[in-house]
Amino acid sequence: MNLPILEKKSEVFDERSPSHRFVADLLKQADIEINGQRSWDIQLKAPGVIDSALSRGNLGFGESYMQGDWEVESLDQFFYRLMRAQLHQRIKPTQLIYHSLRARLINRQSAKRAWEVGEKHYDLGNEFYAGMLDKRMTYTCGYWKDATNLDDAQEAKLDLICRKLNLEPGMRVLDIGCGWGSFMAYAAEHYGVECVGLTISREQAEFGQRLMKNGLPVEFRLRDYRDETETFDRIVSIGMFEHVGHKNYREFMEVAHRCLKDDGLFLLHTIGKNLRATACDPWIDKYIFPNGELPVMGQVTDAAEGLFVVEDVHNFGADYDKTLMAWHANFETNWPNFRYRFDETFYRMWRYYLLSCAAAFRAREIQLWQFVLSKKGVVGGYERVS
Repeated sequence: MNLPILEKKSEVFDERSPSHRFVADLLKQADIEINGQRSWDIQLKAPGVIDSALSRGNLGFGESYMQGDWEVESLDQFFYRLMRAQLHQRIKPTQLIYHSLRARLINRQSAKRAWEVGEKHYDLGNEFYAGMLDKRMTYTCGYWKDATNLDDAQEAKLDLICRKLNLEPGMRVLDIGCGWGSFMAYAAEHYGVECVGLTISREQAEFGQRLMKNGLPVEFRLRDYRDETETFDRIVSIGMFEHVGHKNYREFMEVAHRCLKDDGLFLLHTIGKNLRATACDPWIDKYIFPNGELPVMGQVTDAAEGLFVVEDVHNFGADYDKTLMAWHANFETNWPNFRYRFDETFYRMWRYYLLSCAAAFRAREIQLWQFVLSKKGVVGGYERVS
């Protein structure tokens, strides 16, 4: 990916300018200094960074980082301090108003648009993700309760989901947004179930063909969730709801209700945010997850109203910090293998993505929820699993 290099001004930094003083005073509230000596202090390498951040928010700030206009040794600690002090909520750039209105008024996750994230993000290549993820290629939050490494944390998460769904041999399970099939392969291997996975990524679907050749009762369907009509004993959706969009939450729940047998269980695993009024991050939207949107908890339960009984809700969002830091460590270790495919701008973009997101979970700005839903309520009550 090549980011157009913006023309840089030749003037020197003016520490006396009102914008510089304003930002310096703001950063002090998060114990961050401009051109300070600590690992989380920001180092300005070119003029215009502050004005771009003030006028264009995280979009301008992220693009200037991708261009090398500023640097922080410990990027995750920098963002953690910013978010924990909630400084990002005190600046409302005018350009973000347009982005916010656009997200509210337009269905950016329509059936036609849904394929865009698969093409731009998930189709970067299976080899790239294999170098960053665990051995099962699980691109969602691990469960670190009793785990000390990424592989164990991901297997613990997959087993947790299987136990929450009360899987039994012979059941048929639908995985909406199946990724590279890590859940389906694990559930088929350890619980004797048959799985059907839906994906909008051709790279993931092609990877899945190899799983089927290994004799596992797993089927990949290159299909939008809205087009699925078959019924299943269990449904799971792990890290896909973030791509559904608030205008489609109800339809998503209606599809799950239609495809789930009356005595079945549906587990929804999704990232969520704390404040309903916040718009999707414009930098993440442009460079990482096109058309993505995080729900608040009330939007999930509103969409499920009259269709499902909420049996259980589990928040282990702090575990996503550990997961993202493990992905970043793998990314850095394996980056030399991908230099020939991606340039320095891509490298800095990916670092910004992984480390800023780790900081957001660490600061508890965003969460990770697992909902267990049933159609009519489990007779006698649902026994919680942890």
